[in-house]
Amino acid sequence: MTTPLVFDRTLVRLRLARALKAGYADFLLARMVEDLQERLSTVLRSFSRAIDVGTPTPAAAEALSQAGLAERVVRLSPTPEPGSVFGDEERLPFSGERFDLAVSLLALHSVNDLPGALIQIRRALKPDGLFIGAMLGGATLTELRQALTQAEAEMEGGVSPRVAPFADLRDIGGLLQRAGFALPVTDTDVVRVRYGHAFALMRDLRAMGLTNALNDRRRTPLKRATLMRAAEIYAERFADPDGRIPATFEIIWLSGWVPHESQQKPLRPGSAKMRLAEALGVKEGGSAPQRKE
Repeated sequence: MTTPLVFDRTLVRLRLARALKAGYADFLLARMVEDLQERLSTVLRSFSRAIDVGTPTPAAAEALSQAGLAERVVRLSPTPEPGSVFGDEERLPFSGERFDLAVSLLALHSVNDLPGALIQIRRALKPDGLFIGAMLGGATLTELRQALTQAEAEMEGGVSPRVAPFADLRDIGGLLQRAGFALPVTDTDVVRVRYGHAFALMRDLRAMGLTNALNDRRRTPLKRATLMRAAEIYAERFADPDGRIPATFEIIWLSGWVPHESQQKPLRPGSAKMRLAEALGVKEGGSAPQRKE
């Protein structure tokens, strides 16, 4: 079955390259790198060889090395970069089972085939290897999406795709399992950033390489009047009491292990050695004792 081309991947890389050259806005990525270090610090094992899959800057790879979380780090960079392997997150240029840790920050939300990318990451890992990543989730830029949709409908008589669709937390765990990962874990971190006006937010999105790269995007830019109306709607609907506007970024964290015989296994159905009623201290068919407040 052919994977639908939601994103223009060439344009995604061009937009990121432009952002890096002009001065990358790294506030989201810096938060993710800090969280990554904290999450890995709780893993009671060492990693000899790690791979960074598509993180926009070398920040994650540098953090792994400097914190001693991995002995050697190979970086797959989405743009040409000294000391890194230039490549695509959807086509990993590595043979199987070479790494025992894979990380990916702020990259997988713009791939066309997320299940396929996860499968390739899993195949690049050794048995009992760990993958941990962070990507933008479905609540990201909800305010901007609503304002642009209403403004375009009012001013231009129709709506075109302007903001990328993002993954839903409820689907990510299933995708990890489909890709062959064991012990999948997902959670979210909602970041609320405040701006003086909508155009300041748009400048930051441009400086992160996150402007419109949808394959079905309208090729003509929004009219100035439409942009002005979108900014008005944004302020009218979402501004805080002090007049500043919020922008929501939902970060979905996902992790999973390549299956290995040493990992915990769920008990077989019917293998329990105690009835539930005994554990609760009630008669069979009765109800558990109620706690008094």
